[in-house]
Amino acid sequence: MKGYRKVLIAVNGNKEVLKKGLQLAGDEKCWVTVVKVLPQNEGDLNLVGIKNIEDVMNNGQTKAVRSFRETAESEGALIKTRIEEGDVSRRIVEVAEEERCDVIILGAQKRTWLRKIFGDNVVEKVIQGAPCPVLVI
Repeated sequence: MKGYRKVLIAVNGNKEVLKKGLQLAGDEKCWVTVVKVLPQNEGDLNLVGIKNIEDVMNNGQTKAVRSFRETAESEGALIKTRIEEGDVSRRIVEVAEEERCDVIILGAQKRTWLRKIFGDNVVEKVIQGAPCPVLVI
């Protein structure tokens, strides 16, 4: 990964993406930002009996950030974490632009026949809109 100074690792729940991304970035002593994008909430959560959705969301974010930091610590890396909300591919591209990243690292998920028919391929959308090269793990 010669020449890359700022790396964005987009985490989709798969810890392997974070580990492999940190290993690649660690070889070059890069600045690493880890982002997890939560889909925007569309609906009435009062119907499912949740009293304070903010507590539930904050608890999940805290766990995610803690997990990212533990993984980074085990790899001997320092990271900056960001939890974003919105359209996943759009927010990844926006964060890459805001952070002025040289490369985006993200993981590819297996595509089921249902996803092939209905689309929603985040990897393709990120590659099309990215301001920098994209490495898919």
